[in-house]
Amino acid sequence: MAGPVTRFAPSPTGPLHLGHAFSALTVWDRAKNGTALLRIEDLDRSRARPEWEAQIFDDLHWLGLDWPLPVLRQSDRQPAYDAALERLAPFTYPCRCTRADIRAALNAPQEGALGPDGLIYPGTCRHRSMAEAGPEDAIRLDMAKAMTGALSFLETGVHAGCHAVSADHMIRKVGDVILSRRGMGAAYHLAVVVDDAFQGVTEAVRGVDLFDATPIHVLLARLLDLPPVTYHHHRLIRDEKGRRLAKRDDARALATFRAEGATPDDIRRMVGL
Repeated sequence: MAGPVTRFAPSPTGPLHLGHAFSALTVWDRAKNGTALLRIEDLDRSRARPEWEAQIFDDLHWLGLDWPLPVLRQSDRQPAYDAALERLAPFTYPCRCTRADIRAALNAPQEGALGPDGLIYPGTCRHRSMAEAGPEDAIRLDMAKAMTGALSFLETGVHAGCHAVSADHMIRKVGDVILSRRGMGAAYHLAVVVDDAFQGVTEAVRGVDLFDATPIHVLLARLLDLPPVTYHHHRLIRDEKGRRLAKRDDARALATFRAEGATPDDIRRMVGL
């Protein structure tokens, strides 16, 4: 019987830090007797840089990790995302609202709740049809149309168990998420679901900060008739003030530790493995 297929999917927009190392090592540890894939999530072409991609490869090899070739890059996958958007057309609409428009529409005291994507969209453009979509529009999922019943998914990490999510929760607490952004093509939620299915991923391993986005991905897989995956959300590596590490925190970049003489075993100890 084939083992699990997992993936580590960094964005080449800065140096890998200790949090990335913990995530990558967790992916490869959970893929024992299976396959660990590397995927480059470079949808944001304004921030992605080839030198950061090269650094990702170098840092991961230094950690002792290897992966099948060729590596999948999301920047090469737009036709697949376009095909998925076409299948989702009955559940989507074009949106021309800016962030400022959304904030202005949410000025009422009862509005302004936060969901996995930030402020929950108030539905300003929900009346528009896909026939009106233009190059300046984002594409949103009409959550009320898309939710035809409760969702469920299996989590083996921080929040281990089988989780059920109601239509009411998705409509009120998640809202009409963006599937395609202006100037970027597919947004994260759509791309990750399409690519996991394409690569045969059986377990999505990632940080617990993405746990609340998981029902979105389960829903999109259902709408696209893609095979379900299990999820393993791991703890986050934080600084001494309890803040999640960011790419701008160069003091904790793997390249910095390497330059100071750290070994891969030192990195494992630093992240509690």
